Amino acid sequence: MKTSPMTAVPRTRSRPSGGLLSIVIPCHDEEAVIEATHRRLAAALAGCGMDLEMIFIDDGSRDATLAVLERIAAADPRVVVIEFSRNFGQQAAMSAGLARACGDAVVMIDADLQDPPEVIPEMVHRWRTGVDVAYGRRRSREGETRFKLVTASLFHRLFAALVPHEIPVDTGDFKLLDRAVVDAVCSLPEKRRYLRGLVAWAGFRHEPVWYDRQARAAGTTKYSIRRLLKLAGDAVVICSDAPLKAVWGVSAMLAGLGLVATVAAIVSGSLLAGVTAVVTLTAAVQMAAVAVVGEYAARAYREAQGRPTAVTRRVFTQADLPALPADHTQSRAA
Repeated sequence: MKTSPMTAVPRTRSRPSGGLLSIVIPCHDEEAVIEATHRRLAAALAGCGMDLEMIFIDDGSRDATLAVLERIAAADPRVVVIEFSRNFGQQAAMSAGLARACGDAVVMIDADLQDPPEVIPEMVHRWRTGVDVAYGRRRSREGETRFKLVTASLFHRLFAALVPHEIPVDTGDFKLLDRAVVDAVCSLPEKRRYLRGLVAWAGFRHEPVWYDRQARAAGTTKYSIRRLLKLAGDAVVICSDAPLKAVWGVSAMLAGLGLVATVAAIVSGSLLAGVTAVVTLTAAVQMAAVAVVGEYAARAYREAQGRPTAVTRRVFTQADLPALPADHTQSRAA
């Protein structure tokens, strides 16, 4: 039976005003949009009643993203930049941001502005009332192809059915986490991570914040069909042992099929044809079973190696960068 962290429970006591809000923003080749992301975050959160920390993770960008982030950090003391030594992937980037975040509450949001920063104050409001995880739930998804909408919907529902604890559907990584949730997730020892599953596994009190997902403000998506399939495979293998259990089910069905085929072959007098069919099906299932078990074994081996999720080249803030010229500072302030 699934546990249900998303089920309504009595409200805990409300949280006091003030505090620090950390925003974790993974970036990979986002030079076209990253300055707009910074401006909209700053504007949207100006009246939220919390001090602000913005953590940008440059995940091995090949364009001018890092140079733009250096300019932003030099002009805004609230900005922290983590530079990876190469591209380690979005999950690694978000994990590094969560580990660095100091906030009483932490928001994860993509850099492409598909998830509007203007939704974050509502998440903060829910957090103030006692919610531990205020997650963005999509009413609509502007600018997505029909294929992407259908496949994403099917994956969310399949993943929710396979995982032994409740996972909300039609959501992504856009969410606010209480400090206790961040500490719980960061304390987990595994290196290969799928944060949507880990946050749900940790429990606590979850509530949705509905919003309309927008089209990309600029640039292009970095997720090809191949990368999306890899992410889906990682999600299932990391968070569920359902594929292993499915092998047992298929084996049982094959045993029944083999028995029926054998009886039919004996009755019809064509024993060779029946045996050939059973042997072929058995070999196919065995190969699939070996592949599934091998995938779990390979991941167990990688975990045993103990390699870090990512390698950080450097972390910098305004204090680590040369001062901007006075005219540049004044123009940005204007």
